[in-house]
Amino acid sequence: MKILAIGANGVVGRAVVDLLSQEHEVIAVGHSQGEITVDTESQESIRSLFERVGMIDAIVSTAGNGQMGSLEDMPDSGYQTVLNSKVMGQVNLVRIGLEYLNKGGSITLTSGQSSVNPMPGAAAISMATAAVNAFAVAAALELKDDKRLNAVSPAFVKETMEMLRMDSTYGIPAEDVATYYQASVEGQSNGKVFNAINGKYE
Repeated sequence: MKILAIGANGVVGRAVVDLLSQEHEVIAVGHSQGEITVDTESQESIRSLFERVGMIDAIVSTAGNGQMGSLEDMPDSGYQTVLNSKVMGQVNLVRIGLEYLNKGGSITLTSGQSSVNPMPGAAAISMATAAVNAFAVAAALELKDDKRLNAVSPAFVKETMEMLRMDSTYGIPAEDVATYYQASVEGQSNGKVFNAINGKYE
């Protein structure tokens, strides 16, 4: 398969590219680094990306920024940043990407476990990840030509926790998270949220 991996420079994105490239042609796309880049907050940038790469068999998005802040202190701009990046960025990847997706192709988005297991200071992120899940499940009902749409909802990734100097004992390794994206791409699921909580996909 010819797979477009967006957000390929992130911790999870790199693991996804490493795994999928073992069996498929993977086009790695970063935000500001790498041979091919895209600004997912810009519809023009997204369309330019697809015009460049042409028709594809799968799209995997691990892109989207989060912003922490308490309910009292988070400004409107903080919520808007998360919505623009995490939600509308991925929504527009689907809306535009479907035009360049071959029959039977798939799109896999990234949400997060904060949608169901929130923590203080992460209300904006929880809101956004829940929105991505809801969009994936609902939009999947409207797809044609056997195209599929899913989301992967990772728990806190071990490597990210270590970079933040957090206790990573219960974090899930990025290479394990990548197997859930593989299951979405190579399987037949549509409208499914893959909960990447503990261990590889089984």
